Amino acid sequence: MDRAAEISAFLRSRRARLSPTELGAPFDGRVRRVPGLRREEVARLAGMSPDYYMRIEQGRGGAVSLEIIDSIALALRLDTVERNHLLNLCGTPTPHHTPGLEPQRVRPGLYDLLAVMESVPAIILGRRTDVLASNRLARALMTDFEALPAPHRNYARFILLDPRARELYRDWEQVSEQTTAMLHLDVGRFPDDRQLAELIRDLREGCPEFTRFWDNQNVHEKDQGEIRFNHPSGGEFVLHYQTLLVPGEADQSVCTYYGAPGSSSEAALARLAGLTTSSPAPA
Repeated sequence: MDRAAEISAFLRSRRARLSPTELGAPFDGRVRRVPGLRREEVARLAGMSPDYYMRIEQGRGGAVSLEIIDSIALALRLDTVERNHLLNLCGTPTPHHTPGLEPQRVRPGLYDLLAVMESVPAIILGRRTDVLASNRLARALMTDFEALPAPHRNYARFILLDPRARELYRDWEQVSEQTTAMLHLDVGRFPDDRQLAELIRDLREGCPEFTRFWDNQNVHEKDQGEIRFNHPSGGEFVLHYQTLLVPGEADQSVCTYYGAPGSSSEAALARLAGLTTSSPAPA
């Protein structure tokens, strides 16, 4: 990945979404050719020289201190996820991040955990949204990841490239944009990940909407929320999801899906569970 280009695109996109008037900036009479804040306005809000901010935005700022990152984050009103993304892009990884791109493995106890979760779809996500493992109900809900070639066992690849996903997710565009934003986070964390670069190339070539999603420069962590499904066997229902980090395993998380207790969605998921017969298998 071109780190300088990523820094520039991200900061320009964050400037463009801010209105000078909402930040209390006085009108200086000049016509604005582009939306949002000018570089010098960001520099003033962040308490630094316009020249230094320009060098940072162009990826020529060298080692950027935590204090400077926080000043820019405050000026641009970045949330925690966006601030950490900028921190990673500028070459200072967040404390929880462990560099190194060795192949990821799922420990046996987690396979056992997935096996006993018979009423809840669950997947284990790794770097670049790789699906490291899934239980039988997750495979019935989405796709049989274990039946795919290992390089294709990837959540983003399924969402954006599998035609069935467009029918499965009632809000496919929203889900796809959030998934793209998850990949943006990994670009900051793993700028030298060749597999991530290849995945992004494949998504650009195979999904007409992907470039638009990518150019939005949004970042997103898959933590919690809800998704509306239109399942070919289970019908229409809404599932909530919760994502939990795996202690002791860098860049692995367990994502579970469930229907609200007592809801028709919970009943629909139970019916889908009754239709499944396969058992979990290692990825």
